Amino acid sequence: MKRIYEDLLLEHLREERQMAFITGARQVGKTTLLRALQKEGDVLFNWDRPSEREWILKGSDELLDHAGLFNLRASGSPKPQIAFDEIHKFRHWKRFLKGLFDAVDGKASVTVTGSARLNIFKRGGDSLMGRYFLYRMHPLSVGELSERNRPTGAVTVAPSPTDPSAIDALWRFGGFPEPFLRASDRFHRRWSQLRLEQLFREDLRDLTRVQEIDQLISLSHLLIAQSGQLANFSNLAKQISVTVDTIRRWLDVLESFYFSYRVRPWFKNVSKSLRKQPKIYTTDWSAIPDPGARCESFMAAHLLKAVNYWTDAGLGQFALHYIRDAYQREVDFLVVRDGVPWMLIEVKNSAKEPISPALVHFSRELMVPHTFQAVWEMDEVDADCFANPTTDHPLRIPMRTLLSQLL
Repeated sequence: MKRIYEDLLLEHLREERQMAFITGARQVGKTTLLRALQKEGDVLFNWDRPSEREWILKGSDELLDHAGLFNLRASGSPKPQIAFDEIHKFRHWKRFLKGLFDAVDGKASVTVTGSARLNIFKRGGDSLMGRYFLYRMHPLSVGELSERNRPTGAVTVAPSPTDPSAIDALWRFGGFPEPFLRASDRFHRRWSQLRLEQLFREDLRDLTRVQEIDQLISLSHLLIAQSGQLANFSNLAKQISVTVDTIRRWLDVLESFYFSYRVRPWFKNVSKSLRKQPKIYTTDWSAIPDPGARCESFMAAHLLKAVNYWTDAGLGQFALHYIRDAYQREVDFLVVRDGVPWMLIEVKNSAKEPISPALVHFSRELMVPHTFQAVWEMDEVDADCFANPTTDHPLRIPMRTLLSQLL
């Protein structure tokens, strides 16, 4: 199936001189996306394949010659694409890419993928600042399942009904393409176990200095069970029998490999707000046993995907937060656009639940243009959630309608 990132990357390859860095969790579809972008004359080097790794180790000149960059090309022919998959496993990958980019000098497009965050991973040499644009790839989502053409310059789109069976499969099997498409409980269990084994026993072992892999796996199980809760580093440290500093370091590691992510509190213009304690969510909501926690994590994953895409596409600086104050008033999510609160969301399972008083309070305190109580068990409505401002009072909406307008 075509991913929404395909058009965004094609636009980059047409218009930009910088390298394209595509990052995301293991098995999210990065390599498949690379292959979809390839045309005749393009080349792909996968670090995990010994024969292709040899060309990388030979250096830029020999690799570029092998890729045909020094061959005479017909006038007007498109620039070739040189792609690298999982090259962050090479110790000197930054230095290599810097030299390659300078040698290419605009004669080819360079695309790089990795399952660790290429923009922060601390291996290699010189900085690549100014030489790449980052694109963060996420699992499938409700909006992506509509399979409609989405203009790359749009933040939201008109609502579109989505096949209920597809949403049910997304809820049960998660957004990673292979288990979603197979839609089999048995395959999903086996695939999930294999993915975690590869993540912890191969990627983390080979690419980090973490030695206590079994304890790190125990931490991952706690994070799945507590997805969406406020992070209590002391409690996590006691349960795993490590120090608080170790918990903080391991959370950074898990986040760098897209196993989990933190949503931090928003405190600007919020009286007596919580300022430091983040919420922690796991990327694969299908692993979360509690329906309420899964519902909140489902929404969190969709919102994070949207704010990352909008930011990476150059549509503004978007960020995802939550709000909580000293009076225990809390709202699940706040989307900030260019430093200003833009969308406030409280997640509920049932439409019978009253509008959250905290949602009303913070909507008025922050003057948020779009304030929603998004309900999972509510039928889709053919109406634009963003048609009118809702600062005066929050609007109760179907979660599925809202998500169909995102990505």
